[in-house]
Amino acid sequence: MKIMFLNQSPRKGDKGPAYDVAGITKLLNSYAAPGTTIEIGFPDDYEGSGLFFELGGQSNLNGLHHMMETPSIVRKIFWAAENGYDAVISSNTFDPGVDGGRLAVDIPVIGLLRTSMHAALTLADRVGVTVPLDPHVPYTRRILRAYGLEHFVTDIRPVGVYKHVRERKDEIFATTVKLIRDMTANGAEIIVPLGGALIPYVVNPDDLSRETGVQVLNTKAIGIGFAEMCVRNRMTQSAITYPRAKLELADFTRKM
Repeated sequence: MKIMFLNQSPRKGDKGPAYDVAGITKLLNSYAAPGTTIEIGFPDDYEGSGLFFELGGQSNLNGLHHMMETPSIVRKIFWAAENGYDAVISSNTFDPGVDGGRLAVDIPVIGLLRTSMHAALTLADRVGVTVPLDPHVPYTRRILRAYGLEHFVTDIRPVGVYKHVRERKDEIFATTVKLIRDMTANGAEIIVPLGGALIPYVVNPDDLSRETGVQVLNTKAIGIGFAEMCVRNRMTQSAITYPRAKLELADFTRKM
């Protein structure tokens, strides 16, 4: 089984994901079952891709970059389906491009936010959510509202860190522990941490669980496990919910 873990932004020159691709690939494959290979993929560059770095530089990742990058993500999802991948997981925990990709291909297209929320709600009734930055809070609320899941969430709390994250591991851990304890006091029964660049790439959710006594879910592991289950059981997004046309890759680049 071969699964693409699709990054939200292109990889170009000295820019791209602010993490060690080889190290993250190894970590992701540690979550997979024997016989499954997880490969990190990147969308092709597109006009406006630099917006991601501009917003990130201002610590104002408000979701606009996800709207700009969606067409390129969808094209890459279609490419993956045409090139032997059994499923695609959107690596970003805010599910950019997932709905568009589901309209384009037959293979499973998995979003970590939606999948992790449903896993949490299988195990508990009330969910606390952490996000990296303040602008992620209203953005996350809108996504959860669209999914019909907002009323299950007790709190969405920002960690307040999204730069130089590896050097600030202890700070991220201590801040997140406090947020979890505050959310638990406010009724949260399980935690979904959004922003994989923080959790699990820097801080292990198992360590947070041990420190707080509250389950903190690993969104990456959940997404991989769910994608594997879909492939093994020949499950994919409903063709009724996501009706598809017959398309070729050139259709995604052809101009009027």
